[in-house]
Amino acid sequence: MRLSSIAAFLSLLTVSAVVASPVLASDDQVALAVDAPVRTMDKWEYEDCGEPDWPVEIDSIEVSPDPPQPGKDLTVKVKAKAKERIEEGAYADVTVKLGLVKLLEKTFDVCEEARNANATIQCPVEEGYYIIEQTVALPKEIPRAKFVVNINAYTVEDEDLLCLNLKVDFMKNPFPRPRRLW
Repeated sequence: MRLSSIAAFLSLLTVSAVVASPVLASDDQVALAVDAPVRTMDKWEYEDCGEPDWPVEIDSIEVSPDPPQPGKDLTVKVKAKAKERIEEGAYADVTVKLGLVKLLEKTFDVCEEARNANATIQCPVEEGYYIIEQTVALPKEIPRAKFVVNINAYTVEDEDLLCLNLKVDFMKNPFPRPRRLW
């Protein structure tokens, strides 16, 4: 497995969560608080673990295909609100675990990752509602395993910006449904 491929996938999620393209919406069109993990399917889930007064608040994350599949393109769509301006120098600490084993622990420059991913908006990011949709090719070498990803992002002043926990299960169904013969 190439850790750089997992890093690229996580960078996409980090960039998606922090840097996005603006959307015109009124306050009543976007639900902003996520009090518990949001289960989208049995194979993945996310949790906005940030505090309500933090600068970035995740509204929703959608992936396609759902669940993600090794060797296929993955499209990620994130809706979020930036409550204050995000300046050049914002960064994210990303940890990827496979069980208790840390596969990756790395700090990413959020603005640099946005540039590298050709995100539709670049730093500085102004206050507002945002949606980003981006596609990345998942390597077929991703092992059939369950991954836990923790993302903690910070402003250039080292203030809390975003907290996001992800769980992605790339395991084949261990208990497939029996096929009916009639």
